[in-house]
Amino acid sequence: MTTRLKRLTWSALDAAGRREALARPALTRHPELDARVADIIGQVRDNGDTALRDLTRRFDRIELDALRVDDDEIRLAERQIDTAARNAIVTAIDHVEAFHAAQRIDPIRVETAPGVVCERLTRPIDAVGLYVPAGSAPLPSTAIMLAVPARLARCPVRIVCTPPRADGCADPAVVVAARLCGIADIFKVGGAQAIAAMAYGTRTIPKVNKVFGPGNAWVTAAKTAVAFDPAGAALDMPAGPSEVMVLADGSTNPQFVALDLLSQAEHGPDSQAILVCTDAAFAAAVEQAIETALPALPRREIIEQSLERSACLLVDDIATAIDLANAYAAEHLIIQISNARQYIDSIKNAGSIFLGPWTPESVGDYCSGTNHVLPTYGFARNYSGLSLRDFEKQLTVQELTRPGLEGLAPTVLTLAGLEGLDAHAQAVAVRLDDGEPS
Repeated sequence: MTTRLKRLTWSALDAAGRREALARPALTRHPELDARVADIIGQVRDNGDTALRDLTRRFDRIELDALRVDDDEIRLAERQIDTAARNAIVTAIDHVEAFHAAQRIDPIRVETAPGVVCERLTRPIDAVGLYVPAGSAPLPSTAIMLAVPARLARCPVRIVCTPPRADGCADPAVVVAARLCGIADIFKVGGAQAIAAMAYGTRTIPKVNKVFGPGNAWVTAAKTAVAFDPAGAALDMPAGPSEVMVLADGSTNPQFVALDLLSQAEHGPDSQAILVCTDAAFAAAVEQAIETALPALPRREIIEQSLERSACLLVDDIATAIDLANAYAAEHLIIQISNARQYIDSIKNAGSIFLGPWTPESVGDYCSGTNHVLPTYGFARNYSGLSLRDFEKQLTVQELTRPGLEGLAPTVLTLAGLEGLDAHAQAVAVRLDDGEPS
C-alpha cells in the first residue's frame, strides 16, 4: 500500500478549499455518548465503589478485588522496571521539574494610592485528580507531566487514576513514574467512571477539585460534564485529537521531517499531521522517507489511518507558511526552516514550538522539560499548555487606611450612583461619618 500525503498547492485553492485543507478530523462521537456518560456518572455518584467495580467488569472485563494500588503491587512494579527505564523516568522528572519550578511567581504588593494596598497571593488547589490513559499504549510520561507540577504547587491531595491491564494491575511504568513524582494514591480505574469517581468521590477514592489529563471521547465528555456541575470538578483544558504542523523550506534532512510526522501519526487514527513546505522536491523526498520508514513501524495500521486525514500544503514563501501556522493553531508546531529562531516572534498561536533540525517533537513529549499536555483542535488560539499555574489559584487582597478610604470615597460614591447601588455607597459613607479622627 502506498501512503501518500494529500498534496495541495495553497495558492491554487479558493477560500472554501483553504478551509477544508486546514479542517481537523471530525470528532468521532457516538450519538448517545453524552447520555451514556451521564448514566455512568450517575451510577458512580449513587453507588460509589460498587459501581466502579461493576463498570470495570463491564468495560475492562476485569474483576478487581481492590481499586487502590497496594504496597505489594508497587513493589512488583518496581521489580518489573529495569535500571535503564527507571533512569529515563528520573531524567524526565528532573527536567520537567526544573522547567516548572521556574514558573513560580512571587507575591505582588502595590500601593495603588496613598493608604490603598492591593496584593496578589498564590495558593495551591486543595485536591487534584490526575488521569493517566492506558488505551492503545500506557503513558508514564503523562504521569510525569501531571504529577510534577502538582507536587511543585504543593497541592495537599494528589491522586492518580489509570485503567487496569488485563492482569488486573496498573501499568508498572505508570506506577513507578507516579511514585517517583510523590504520588501516594494510585487507583486502577479508567474511562468516564474514573473522572466521575474523582469529581464526586467514593469511599475509596477522594473527591478532588480539579481533574487533569488526556483521554478518549468518553473521558473528554465526562470531564466536560463534571466541570459544568457545581458539585463536580473543574477541568484542565478542552481536548481533541493530537496534531502536529511542520513548517519546512527544504534546508534539513527529509527523514527528520518524515519521522516528525510519523511520530505524531502513531498517536491514534484520528491524529493529524500537516506539512507546510516551500519546496515541492523536498515534499516529495519527505513522502519517500515516510514510505521507507513505515513498514518497520509496529503501529503502521494506525499511522496509515492518520495519514489519510493529513496533508502537505505547498506554499510560495515562508511568510505564507507562518500565516498558515497561526491560522491552524497547532498543538505541536515544528519549524524546520533555516535560522528557525528568527521566526519565533511571528508565531502567535501554537501549543508548543520546536525550533530547528535537532528538536524533534519526541523530546517535548518526554523529557525536554516543557509540558506535553497541550491545547488541541485549534484551542491554542486561546489556551496555553499545562503549567504550574493550572494547579494554583491567585487570591487578591486589599487593605485601606482611613485616609486611603477618604481618598477613594468620591470615586466609589460616584460609580455606585451611576449603577444605582446605594448600599455600596452607604458602606463607604458610614465609615466616614462616624466622627472618628483620620
